[in-house]
Amino acid sequence: MPVIGHDRRWALVRRLLHDADLPAATRVAGLLLLLYAQSVSRTARLRLDQVTRTDDTVYLALGPVPTTLPGPLPQLVLDLADARRFYARRDMDADRIDQMEKLGMVWSHFDVAWEEGLSAARGWAAEAGHLLAPLDATHQGYRVGIWLKNARAAARKAAENEQRRAEGLPVESSAGALSEERREQLEGIDPSWCPAWPVEWQRAFHLVRLHLEAGRELATKPGGVVHQGEDLGQWVRSVRLGWVKLTTVQQWMCEQVLGIEPAAEDEKPPPRRTQADKWAMDYAVAKQFYEREGNLRVPRKHIERTVGEDQEEQELRLGAWIGNQRSRAATLAPERVKQLSAIGMRWA
Repeated sequence: MPVIGHDRRWALVRRLLHDADLPAATRVAGLLLLLYAQSVSRTARLRLDQVTRTDDTVYLALGPVPTTLPGPLPQLVLDLADARRFYARRDMDADRIDQMEKLGMVWSHFDVAWEEGLSAARGWAAEAGHLLAPLDATHQGYRVGIWLKNARAAARKAAENEQRRAEGLPVESSAGALSEERREQLEGIDPSWCPAWPVEWQRAFHLVRLHLEAGRELATKPGGVVHQGEDLGQWVRSVRLGWVKLTTVQQWMCEQVLGIEPAAEDEKPPPRRTQADKWAMDYAVAKQFYEREGNLRVPRKHIERTVGEDQEEQELRLGAWIGNQRSRAATLAPERVKQLSAIGMRWA
């Protein structure tokens, strides 16, 4: 809005307050803009629950503290809020409908909520460069991350319904499914807003792509490059090590777009030992003690040393381990009880 002088501003306010020939919607939009710096689009989304009436005073919630409206403005605001009721009852002439829609009037409260979320999503995306917001993301106090999570759930329901129709199967309900128009609105902001895989993965992919497009090298080590809270090197490492868990499309995206290749065998960490593997290794140490000493009378604080598969010396608090096995005798698998008994385990 162009800057206007003090006198001109108040002249406009006086006209909007008292000129009954002007449409009510125009008067409200202009007054809220001039007096309270409220945009026309926000005025068009006013809800009935933002307007409170007590005796002869009307309050409008434009922020945390409701604002007292002066002069003829209260009735004008009430008329604007009631306009949705008239529209729903089809009790409004076409000229007035057209007039209010030109001001950006949103007729449904559900549409109001959608437009508020969409506006916040656009604002967040303009700052972040994408619409893959984390769950805790906000824009000017609006919880964009949660709104987008709900929108994705609605989009997936719509996709499931479409798939069922294509297969000739019945669709129980379309309630909660995102309309095609709304999906197109979000895709217009970011075509990848609702990926088939986790949003976190797509967000990191997008940020790595931007990192490369800026002429920087691919981050491969954790902690080296962090952007928008994402450790790009950690993500690249997890992609390379978890290559077989990716879909074919994800693998293609990583190879062709980012130049990432799966980790070679010698780069992969050794497989994690299961509890069964660890018990077997501890049992082998106990057996080593038995074969050397001829019994399994191990002092409580005894530490047994052995050489592991990697030829590195390892230590086991064998005395404590034996005591733990004895105390758990009632819950040990019969095979383990038999193995320990064979090397001289005393259970009492």
